[in-house]
Amino acid sequence: MSMYNACIPQMRKMLKNLAAWIDKAVAHAEAKGFDPAVYLTARLAPDQYDFTRQVQAAADSVKSAAAHLAGREPPKHPDTEKTLDELRARINTVLEYVDTVKEADFEGAADRWIKLSFLPGLRVRGRDYFNEMALPNFYFHVTTAYAILRHYGVDVGKRDFIGSMNLEPDPEAAS
Repeated sequence: MSMYNACIPQMRKMLKNLAAWIDKAVAHAEAKGFDPAVYLTARLAPDQYDFTRQVQAAADSVKSAAAHLAGREPPKHPDTEKTLDELRARINTVLEYVDTVKEADFEGAADRWIKLSFLPGLRVRGRDYFNEMALPNFYFHVTTAYAILRHYGVDVGKRDFIGSMNLEPDPEAAS
């Protein structure tokens, strides 16, 4: 499997799932008669990022992985979102950016040296960056966002987390 196929399709899908969880959170709040904005500052622990920052960090993880592995500089997005609609817009902006990155851009990504701004003077190979930083960091933030919503009563489950699968009829299955 190419680095592109290991990274982009799944991260895109999970960001879309995250947007759908936000929709479910809004519906849940409206059904219960409270302001959905409550979720923006919700967190699981006092020293953890709140929901807003979890969404921002998940989106940043995707754009950074796509950019770094394609040999680009990640686009900058100020963390100014104050509403759930603005968080959805952030997700959509990142999805639009990721759509500009093509499989050919990942040529040599596994062996490409990547410099990370928060680790000055050090570098990491693309395959190690993806496996040791980009993917775990992305799933940490997207899973925490999911857990916050679940903890606050939003009806999301494993199917919402996993999302769609590329299934096909089994021609050998008995009718």
